Amino acid sequence: MKIIETNNYQEMSEKAAHFLIKKVQDNPAIILGMATGGTPEGMYRLLIDDHKNNHTSYQGVTTFNLDEYIGLPKDDANSYYSYMWKTLFDHIDINDEHVHLPNGLATNIEEECKNYERLIKQYGGIDVQVLGIGENGHIGFNEPGTAFDSHTHVIELTDSTREANSRYFSNIYEVPKEAITMGIHTIMQAKEIVLLASGERKAEALNQLLHAEISEAFPASILQKHSNVTIIADRDALKHISHVTV
Repeated sequence: MKIIETNNYQEMSEKAAHFLIKKVQDNPAIILGMATGGTPEGMYRLLIDDHKNNHTSYQGVTTFNLDEYIGLPKDDANSYYSYMWKTLFDHIDINDEHVHLPNGLATNIEEECKNYERLIKQYGGIDVQVLGIGENGHIGFNEPGTAFDSHTHVIELTDSTREANSRYFSNIYEVPKEAITMGIHTIMQAKEIVLLASGERKAEALNQLLHAEISEAFPASILQKHSNVTIIADRDALKHISHVTV
């Protein structure tokens, strides 16, 4: 597991953007797993800047998002569909048909999960998966207790996750209680994983990710078993980690 320490959030975003841009340039038909939330926003802004200034093309890129809330229409400002288009896709030359997110309004949610999993496999799996990490160790929306052999599935969000995400809503009561998420097994099947973390609030989670016993009680711990993980994190997030490879 490679760890890249940065001084602050801006530098973390720059390193992460450079990492992804190089991957896209090396493989214009790459399959990317995308993440949402506050952590990758800076990276996405820099991908847009690079596209405008250096003309890195995403026409051949295919994306699969980690998750989507159940019950929010695509045009809801807090849906991850809206997030991705507003934050990235509207500003680059990606083909609309190459963008994939779970449908949180599907009539049959269980079938939607199976279809999403099937589609990922149809494309040959994910080449590079972008991850964040929750304070409770969740990756995607795989909360503590999620089975390591899980595929794309419905998850009930914990109170702590809903509280963390309530900053995007008017109040916590508006935060959906369920989501569709790629399972832990699905994430682990990615050929390469890059995990982004910033701030002291993520410090204990990173410490557990790197040093705790591998346990479903802390989902991110399974990443210790992946053969190709890069962690890009700022100094505050790595405050409990003494040995860092740059």
